[in-house]
Amino acid sequence: MTDPTDNPALLTDPELLADLTVDGEPVVAIGARSRLHYANIVPRWAEDLEALELASYPTADPEDLYNRVELRALATDFGIGCFAGFDTEPADPAESDDAAIAVDAGPKLVSMGLGLRTDFDFDSPQHTIHDIMGHTPDDSGDDPDGRWYYGTGISTRIEYRRRGIGREVYALRKQVCRDLGLLGIVAGGVMPGYAGHIDTMTADEYIDAVRRGDLYDPTLSFQSANGFELGPALENYITDPAVNNYAALIVWHNPAATT
Repeated sequence: MTDPTDNPALLTDPELLADLTVDGEPVVAIGARSRLHYANIVPRWAEDLEALELASYPTADPEDLYNRVELRALATDFGIGCFAGFDTEPADPAESDDAAIAVDAGPKLVSMGLGLRTDFDFDSPQHTIHDIMGHTPDDSGDDPDGRWYYGTGISTRIEYRRRGIGREVYALRKQVCRDLGLLGIVAGGVMPGYAGHIDTMTADEYIDAVRRGDLYDPTLSFQSANGFELGPALENYITDPAVNNYAALIVWHNPAATT
């Protein structure tokens, strides 16, 4: 990982992380703001990761999310590119009346960032999330020779949002690109703000307005500020009737990569 002065979203000093583990796995970074301890995902966490994603997106179509079999395959194939964030200091059960908390006061899985390697075709950018993910239960979709990191999902428990976790996960993904020499990150960025403009603007017009700074979108504006280029609208990317199933192509170029 990188020096903490090079990446203020994360604490990655080897002396700080030395001997730190979470659920038996090495801690690769600590969130500078969230204080979450991040580790690479492993197959035995698949059921917990599945539950986290479902809890994070209670209204999503489960077909657009990973299931435990797919998560187990992804952890096996590209665990080094995927991260789970744990709260290692959850509420003290002695100070809480919550029975659920009292049962388990150990590290709590609260966030994850998933992705895979691919050779993305920028000449034909239209795709859905299902085109990227594996096509059989034991196929993660990861291509070990792929030159791009495709971000397939970020999940954070609702009560842990607005703590800088998204920025920390993107910092982890960027560091994977640097470490592996990948060209950058590609993803489909959801655009929740489009729901309020869907009757007056096309999806591409909305993305253009966000790109110019004329409109604010909770997701796309954050990604733009995080160094991502906003590309064209992606049709039928995920099931999201509020925005007619649109997402936006987002791209971050690794400045250290060689083509």
